Amino acid sequence: MMDWTDRHCRYLHRLLSREVLLYTEMVTAPALVRGGALHLLEYSPEEHPVALQLGGSDPEELAQAARLGAEARYDEINLNCGCPSDRVQSGTFGAVLMKHPGLVAECVAAMRAAVDVEVTVKCRIGVDDQDPETVLPDFLEQIAGAGCQRVIIHARKAWLQGLSPKENRDIPPLDYDLVHRMKARFPELHISINGGIDTLAAARAHLDAGLDGVMIGRAAYHQPADILCQADPLIYGAGEASDPVTVVRAMLPYIEAHLATGGRLHQVTRHMLGLFAGRPGARGWRRMLSEGAVRPGAGPELVEAALEQVTG
Repeated sequence: MMDWTDRHCRYLHRLLSREVLLYTEMVTAPALVRGGALHLLEYSPEEHPVALQLGGSDPEELAQAARLGAEARYDEINLNCGCPSDRVQSGTFGAVLMKHPGLVAECVAAMRAAVDVEVTVKCRIGVDDQDPETVLPDFLEQIAGAGCQRVIIHARKAWLQGLSPKENRDIPPLDYDLVHRMKARFPELHISINGGIDTLAAARAHLDAGLDGVMIGRAAYHQPADILCQADPLIYGAGEASDPVTVVRAMLPYIEAHLATGGRLHQVTRHMLGLFAGRPGARGWRRMLSEGAVRPGAGPELVEAALEQVTG
């Protein structure tokens, strides 16, 4: 979710659901440790519970980055072993780490030794010509041996050559059954499933079949009301469904505060375009925000005007 789940996106999503666990964009350990880019750790306290997603492959550097995340009071530190982009391959992290389970185990052990918050791993079922039936259980066994108790499995292979990151999210076939078999094989692990899940009914089915969690990425971003507004009552049995109109109005003070510090309106509203997907007036809402939020001086009044497209 690089370039997607920034702090503005997460603040919006927290207003839509009080219960879901939110994840940051992937932040590289070198950027924090060598680059001193601590601004990448900034977030609003209202976002909790929120997990810091790290990229890296050097155990000591990841331990230092995890320590910085713990000091920033993140609720979880997640090591990404699933991202297939060229940027992460060149740095020997992300999905390429599926080829190095022993190194991942060293990274997990170092991170766990450095922090008290939980260290988790997100992975693929394999990469390139690997046999997932062989590779995935070995990977899980090694990271579990290093103390990882929670893992999120994207139920697709990643092809590191020949497919773009976007194609890697769609083309490799999904193998949900393999993830469920891993839960049966490693009952002590908290296993969440990811990939291609775009409704709460589908998420509920995976939970009812024995998995411990479901991660939803693109659907929660592009149709956030469909996923997040109903998540609390339908998945967690907590509270009532949220209302996107009410949430937009609750975003206005946040937007004003962002603008007061020199921010631009589109930095926030770009994450709000899909709020009314499928509802009458959604096209007008999107058009007004897309065209108007980038203009100099655009402010909350534009959001209020756009809201009339779906409420008027």
